[in-house]
This record gives sequence, structure tokens and C-alpha cells, in this order.
Amino acid sequence: QVQLVESGGGLVQTGGSLRLSCAASGRIFSINAMGWYRQAPGKQRELVATTTGDGSTDYADSVKGRFTISRDNARNTVSLQMNSLKPEDTAVYYCNAAVVPALSFTYLEVWGQGTLVTVSS
Repeated sequence: QVQLVESGGGLVQTGGSLRLSCAASGRIFSINAMGWYRQAPGKQRELVATTTGDGSTDYADSVKGRFTISRDNARNTVSLQMNSLKPEDTAVYYCNAAVVPALSFTYLEVWGQGTLVTVSS
């Protein structure tokens, strides 16, 4: 069974920084895209940033220039460095990955349990 475990959420003041980390574990053959999504209270889950296996990245317009996604393919981890945080960044952040489990030829979409980021004004 493949799992994603996030860490690094918490409370920070406006303008502060946080770093989220996510580690994939289990019997994994390969991982294609990895990324971060977030869901604020009363809103739909939205894409924050993604990165593919070849290192290309994509960001939501609202976080461009403030957030940076990075990935360690050898360790099956993905991180999100969040700078210049704003109250509107407050949300539960979820790690997501497209994983090919060992002995499988099909991508499996896996989600982490979520980590809360709260930005106070």
C-alpha cells in the first residue's frame, strides 16, 4: 500500500514562511507527477503547485513568485516552500502523487491526509 505523509503545517503571521514536506512510502515502482493542493473552509480543493518527473513545474497564479515546489526523486519526497504568506493562504494543504506501485503498470492517484496552514493577519 502506498502512502503519502505530510508535515510542516502550522500557524504563521502574515509575511512569514513555512515549508511543507511530503514523503511517499510503500512498494513503489515509480512516481510521475507530485504536487500540492489546498482546501480553504467552504471552498473547493484547488491546485497550488505540481512537478513532474522531469522537473517541470506549474503554479497557481495566486502563489507564483511566493511558493516554490521541489522534489527529491531518490527519496520520493516533495516539498513546498511558502514565503510571503497571506491570510488567504490559510487552508488544509494536501500532497498528491501519481504513483505506479510495484508489480503494477497502472498509475494510482494517492492523497496525503492533509496538513493545516493558518496565516494570521
